[in-house]
Amino acid sequence: MTAKVEDGKTSIGAACAGRIADAVGRRWTMAIAALFFLVGAGIMGVAPHFSLLMIGRLLEGIGVGFALMIAPVYTAEVAPASSRGSLVSLPEIFINIGILLGYMVSYVFSGLPSNVNWRLMLGVGMLPALVLAVGVLLMPESPRWLVMQNRIKEAEIVLFKTSNDEAEANVRLQEIMDAAGIVSDGSGGTRSSLNSEGQGVWKELLWPTSPVRRMLIVALGVQFFQQASGIDATVYYSPVVFNHAGISGKSGVLLATIAVGLTKTLFILVATIWLDRLGRRPLLLTSSIGMTVSLSVLAIGFLFLNITPTDDIPAAPSDTSGPTFVAVLAILSICSYVAFFSVGFGPIVWVLTSEIFPLRLRAQAMGLGIVVNRLASATVALTFLSMARAMTIAGTFFLFSVMAFLSAIFVYIFTPETKGRSLEEIAKFFESDSDPSPSPYSLELKGLPQDGHGIASPRFGHIRKHDEEAILMAPEGHVGLPLEDTDDLLLLRHDSLTGPQSGASRKDLMNKVKAIKKQGNRSSPSFDTPRGASSSPL
Repeated sequence: MTAKVEDGKTSIGAACAGRIADAVGRRWTMAIAALFFLVGAGIMGVAPHFSLLMIGRLLEGIGVGFALMIAPVYTAEVAPASSRGSLVSLPEIFINIGILLGYMVSYVFSGLPSNVNWRLMLGVGMLPALVLAVGVLLMPESPRWLVMQNRIKEAEIVLFKTSNDEAEANVRLQEIMDAAGIVSDGSGGTRSSLNSEGQGVWKELLWPTSPVRRMLIVALGVQFFQQASGIDATVYYSPVVFNHAGISGKSGVLLATIAVGLTKTLFILVATIWLDRLGRRPLLLTSSIGMTVSLSVLAIGFLFLNITPTDDIPAAPSDTSGPTFVAVLAILSICSYVAFFSVGFGPIVWVLTSEIFPLRLRAQAMGLGIVVNRLASATVALTFLSMARAMTIAGTFFLFSVMAFLSAIFVYIFTPETKGRSLEEIAKFFESDSDPSPSPYSLELKGLPQDGHGIASPRFGHIRKHDEEAILMAPEGHVGLPLEDTDDLLLLRHDSLTGPQSGASRKDLMNKVKAIKKQGNRSSPSFDTPRGASSSPL
């Protein structure tokens, strides 16, 4: 019941935060979250009776919902595409660091009088809330939200600060303006064709068009599977295994729990380092398969331990000389499961949900994803003991392993690779595909691949198939773009004529282009090799 109440408060906060973020901005939404944390922690620390304590917990829960929604959205909208995955996953690291600090603070305060220690444990939560409130004052607003509000100059300043150079900032600004539908108002100014206040977004999410439906399948699917594999139940029931392994006493179990939390944090750090190098899909698939194996071994361990579930976490058995090897194996399985979860499904779910929706939907769609996540978490928590009684704990964890395996299938079929793409390119991929049943994982990002829809260019993004054919069939020197904008297109044409393994060097080609530019020749270099003939160096 406690889990249901906590998840309900978080869901309320997340559902409300999206609309507020669209109305007042991402930065001030974070300030509102900090205010909920600050007031909630203060009330709980001084609460003279149970009712006021619950009011404080209610405010804290709403604050959690606000923070879970706004942190990934804000980071995704500020970060450049090359490092967006790592930066968006950072909040997950700090969440787990906060949990570890909570364990440690509880351990330190456990020796104090019982009428003091719990108040200090709850009241100390005001400190990070104060840090967040001060930090918000120093943070820039999301440039994408600023563009949606037609505050172009302010957005430009933020992009200059968060881009590698001025050229990248200008490109990012133009992409955002195009996605936001910024048009001239006829008097030298601009206006946005988007709804800047976020009205009507929930209607679009609940009765979606085909492109939005595909986005929702990906986002809500990964949110569901993150919790359906039983992460909360595994962490909740881990003290049972610790007891059977011979770890007794509150301090011993708490230290073992800290070890599990430390494992979780370290492997989220691994995901953060590799997320923008390997991509989302490889890490998610590794995570799913690893969780499947770990949960299966854990289920076998519970099968041999023969633990009988009760309404509370059972104490250590009287015969602690039981199957110690099996218990240790189960402990290792828990740590392995937590590690694989942290490498993929822990942080990447928030990354994907924050980056696949267009600007007009992003904040409120993120809130909907969190509602699904918390509902799945509450369902697992509320049904865990009932399932354990009906099919034993071992059977329950076998069920979780099946869910982990299904998550691998889901990722393989439905989840696209978004590494290195701008948010506008990702949204355009879903929105502009005319195929009613596309394979989202065909969104390829490495090199200059042919994916059935066109060629992916590092500078020009996804070039549609008909554009590519027009470029290749155009007369020499008439690609229709200024020469300085055609370097990538020349390379595309060169590769199509010569093949990637031909003797003609792409480097030599570009050197000749640069030499012609220096000589003042403003016409494009021609390809001497006819289409379909063997090539020779220029």
